[in-house]
Amino acid sequence: MSDTPFGFGPPEEPENGDEGKKKDPAGGGQGSGGQGGGNPFGANPFGFGGLPGMGGPGGADNPFAAMFGSLNPNDLGAAFQQLGQMLSYEGGPVNWDMAKQIARQVVAQGTPDGTKDASVGPAEKAAVEEAVRLADLWLDGVTSLPSGASTSVAWSRAEWVEATLPAWQQLVDPVAERVGAAMGDVLPEEMQAMAGPLIGMMRSMGGAMFGQQIGQAVGALAGEVVGSTDVGLPLGPAGKAALLPLNIESFGKDLGVPKDEVRLYLALREAAHQRLFAHVPWLRSHLFGAVEGYARGIKVDTSKLEEAVGQLDPTHPEQLQEALQQGMFQPEDTPEQKAALARLETALALVEGWVDAVVHEAAKSRLTSADALRETLRRRRASGGPAEQTFATLIGLELRPRRLRDASRLWASLTDARGVDGRDDLWEHPDMLPTASDLDDPDGFVHREQLDFSEIDKMLGEAARGDGDDEGKDDGAK
Repeated sequence: MSDTPFGFGPPEEPENGDEGKKKDPAGGGQGSGGQGGGNPFGANPFGFGGLPGMGGPGGADNPFAAMFGSLNPNDLGAAFQQLGQMLSYEGGPVNWDMAKQIARQVVAQGTPDGTKDASVGPAEKAAVEEAVRLADLWLDGVTSLPSGASTSVAWSRAEWVEATLPAWQQLVDPVAERVGAAMGDVLPEEMQAMAGPLIGMMRSMGGAMFGQQIGQAVGALAGEVVGSTDVGLPLGPAGKAALLPLNIESFGKDLGVPKDEVRLYLALREAAHQRLFAHVPWLRSHLFGAVEGYARGIKVDTSKLEEAVGQLDPTHPEQLQEALQQGMFQPEDTPEQKAALARLETALALVEGWVDAVVHEAAKSRLTSADALRETLRRRRASGGPAEQTFATLIGLELRPRRLRDASRLWASLTDARGVDGRDDLWEHPDMLPTASDLDDPDGFVHREQLDFSEIDKMLGEAARGDGDDEGKDDGAK
């Protein structure tokens, strides 16, 4: 991740040579923003040590000399502009405009292997469309759920960022809300009553902090994902199967598998996810609700937050970035939070396990590399990429199906015992799905009698119609 959050990079050497190397007369060179008197946020826990009346050194003469003395004029203007954006933000808990801007910048920089983003050409678009079309044809024979992709698209990394930000907002905002409230709590109680503007400023900065960090994480993740459903959640628009040709090429580079087979296998996974999310209407809200329920139980380490705010120095904002990267969120050790985590992990495992089982059934007799690709994807989902790990650190949440293999075995056993229709009928209602304990005892679940919710719904409907008929008879008798 970048070492220059909020755009405060180290001063560039100007064209006129030594002019950019002169130090501040008051000693505000490189060290002015670090330790000692040049750090306006060091002695005062809320960052006003250099302002008049706050007792900080330099306050009587020029309070901004100590704060920005190490920046040359060009960087000073950029610093004030960025700081102004931070303090003027009045939206929700995350500055999503900043997140989008930073994510696009990260994508433009390219991935660590030197691969730069590029527009998708006509040939690649056609290859993706053909792969999704063929994948849907193969899936028709292994699931009762019809195609869920009304369109198929080939995205660049930048297009993936644009298309998935609304879903990230839904995932991140619940956690960020807790941080916004905690930022006000780091003020001493005696100051909170008279510190309304300060709390507002801190929350604005909190929105910018999160926007910066989430933008970095989403931008880095854009260099790793191969489609719109890589993390097991529907991140893209409904009904749109999406693949990223550039990342697919990077993914398959060292596998020794033909590129067409890699693309087709990944198209199978994307198309299978689309079927599930399109034809199980309650599933999206169920998954996002599980994420939100887990987020409600996350606690903020206010000591880390207070330390980060106390050390906030515009000339050294990497201190804040480092604090966030170390993680200040931990799940509460309560029965409710453990239950929320179990619900989330089970939901992710059931989705990914179903996709894994269905795709394997469709590919095993058609693709010679099906087993190898399956194992590669399983390991990738189990460990998560670097960007996914960074995201987990930032919001305290890992979107990994820890029990993917158990869930896949259960779905395969259900197929053998009940057939494709009997297996897929379980998606009709969330109460029909296997639980975490069922993953421990798949045979017991497979052979257990299941409630037929369609019959119950039919009975309830008939009862309702009967009540209406009786009311009509009563009215007629009168």
